[in-house]
Amino acid sequence: MTANTRSDESGIDLDDIGTNPTANPSFTDLIASRLSRRHLFGLGVGTAGTALLQACGGGGGGGTSFPILPPAPAPAPPAPTPAPPAQQAPLKLNFNAVAKSLDDVVTVPAGYTASVLYRLGDPIAAGVPAYANDGTDAPSTYDRRAGDHHDGMTFFGINASNKWDPAGASRGLLVMNHEAITPLFLHPAGQTVVGGVRTVADEVLREFYLHGVSVIEVNKVGNTWTYKQDSSLNRRVHTLTEMAFSGPAAKTDYLKTKYSTDGSKTRGTLNNCANGTTPWGTYLTCEENWAGYFRRIAANDDKNRNTKEKASFSRYGVASTGRELWATVTPDTADDLYGRWNTEVIGATATDDYRNGHNTYGWVVEIDPFTPSSMPKKRTALGRFGHEGACLGPVVVGKPLVWYMGDDSRNEYIYKFVSTKNWDAADIGGGIASGDKYMDDGRLYVARFNEDGTGVWLELKLGVNNITSSYDKYAFADAADVVTNARLAADAAGATKMDRPEWTAVNPKTGDVYVTLTNTNAASRPITKTSASNPRYYDDKTTGGKSQLGNPNGHIVRFADDNADPTALGFKWDVYLFAARSTASADVNLSQLTADNDMSSPDGMWFSHAAPGLLWLQTDDGAYTDVTNCMLLAALPGKVGDGGAKVITNVDAGTPRTQNTFVGKAPGTEGLRRFLVGPKDCELTGIAESGDGRALFVNIQHPGEGTSDIKAPISHWPDGGTSRPRSATVVITKNDGGLIGL
Repeated sequence: MTANTRSDESGIDLDDIGTNPTANPSFTDLIASRLSRRHLFGLGVGTAGTALLQACGGGGGGGTSFPILPPAPAPAPPAPTPAPPAQQAPLKLNFNAVAKSLDDVVTVPAGYTASVLYRLGDPIAAGVPAYANDGTDAPSTYDRRAGDHHDGMTFFGINASNKWDPAGASRGLLVMNHEAITPLFLHPAGQTVVGGVRTVADEVLREFYLHGVSVIEVNKVGNTWTYKQDSSLNRRVHTLTEMAFSGPAAKTDYLKTKYSTDGSKTRGTLNNCANGTTPWGTYLTCEENWAGYFRRIAANDDKNRNTKEKASFSRYGVASTGRELWATVTPDTADDLYGRWNTEVIGATATDDYRNGHNTYGWVVEIDPFTPSSMPKKRTALGRFGHEGACLGPVVVGKPLVWYMGDDSRNEYIYKFVSTKNWDAADIGGGIASGDKYMDDGRLYVARFNEDGTGVWLELKLGVNNITSSYDKYAFADAADVVTNARLAADAAGATKMDRPEWTAVNPKTGDVYVTLTNTNAASRPITKTSASNPRYYDDKTTGGKSQLGNPNGHIVRFADDNADPTALGFKWDVYLFAARSTASADVNLSQLTADNDMSSPDGMWFSHAAPGLLWLQTDDGAYTDVTNCMLLAALPGKVGDGGAKVITNVDAGTPRTQNTFVGKAPGTEGLRRFLVGPKDCELTGIAESGDGRALFVNIQHPGEGTSDIKAPISHWPDGGTSRPRSATVVITKNDGGLIGL
């Protein structure tokens, strides 16, 4: 996510700037002019050899249809070629495109209804009063209310025995992230800060609870969806929830704190953006822009830190007073509710303070939504970075499980994790114990994109790929060090810098993996650093004439693992879609977008499970908001290599520069169409379906977040009138009861 609220007191978002100082090749440096259509597309891409489980955090969403396939049989002798099977009718978008809009409403196509389901502050336990929405609600009730900034989510169908039913169409658990907060709307007059210090502890307590995850029971009666306030399955997971560590970093010196002197546990999860799921029926929440919450004043702390610690702080961007100033509350509580956010050296040893507090965040966290009393686990084998989701690939009995992950910051990397254990369908419903089996032992990889349209997965493991004690930027000590400092390990391995990787999603029809690169600017990639994969440098002028230089609209790359095998160490890649204004020049609007599908800053992304091949795209934009609010689009993409080579001309200060690139097949309005436009100042993020695909759950995050005067909010959505705006989940249904979008 790229919202402007994600900054510290200086107003600077370190994730926008990036903290990667290495000389590793970016896409910019890897692609030479000798790339040709023959080199890139003549290599061939195998079609998916297995059915895919697409239940990842793309677009923050995740379906819950889990096809379990048997092991592949031994090769049979050649046989006569059978008659080709009857072809299924191709998917077809069946709605009129929604027009761009700056109105303070949610707009969907004719024939659809969008209803508000679950809003900031809504109570999820009996006896908790309705939300006053004026900053006066008792802080002690917020652990039983909806959090703020609704984000990634998954629908888990449930049966009458409260067990997981992937086909559940009328009752389920909706599990969603609450990424961050808009503080102005949470207290009577915004945060109380005096001299850089938070002086009202109750305000901070509200904020602690408003981050994290919601688990709520939702039900369908007729064609109307509601959530059940008094369900025994409802739960909030937040910054004070106790969590265990597992995997290589658990119970090591890197995670020891005053709270957990053996490094086995911590409190809370934070800045939960996109998400993922598991084939045994649990939820994965991913900690994204966590670094800025911690207080560390380098001028005070550096003298107490060794070279490796300072290198790690720099690489992860832990260097501020803390974006919400949580560490400044005094007096502290006996259990250090506020002091735990100060990651400076204060005591004699690591077990006397929270010098390692920052290391306890930046992980993928597993939650069992069907067991409210269960303790979440932070799965350290999947590495520590700015996790933008964990997208599950194919699920095949007898084969490893694979998750694809992006690191949301400019010039960061794309990763995948491959389990050591092969999938056994008997583990369905096994809860956290199944996670212990598959997510604590495996191989973590990072992607390097080669100049010929191929790529390599580089293993992050001590002793290989330059990840050694003699690496000149950081001396790796052990396996725990590698996963705790995964960014530094990826640097050492020579991974490819990417332009802010956001959500990942796997096409269940082709096996191709899609990654949104939401945007970049001229400072991050000037015209001399364009390449085939990041080919555009342009001035995207707003209607007011303001210049936006670089690639402010973003694009989407995709790749296919060799032989449609997600455990393969090689892949092939191309660019699926370039976001742009429809009025932009042909050298900018490379995907030939029209007024019905032009967009900017693709972010959320998710493939339907009820209609395999249907892709949903969401935007988190600040570049095109002079024309339209953020949006949701439906797409029917092809596959890697379906487009062609193209030479474009970029211009900076009147000087042209040609650039070779490869453009996926232009989608046209038959393949890409605007489905929804949100209210003012919002982000569209988070998407999931009911088991039958006839209800689409979508999150509207931080409407009106740019408000500076609490008495005059930019937005009043969803309650209208003069109310303060609230993040909320909407449920979209088709009036005739059909599949959404088709």
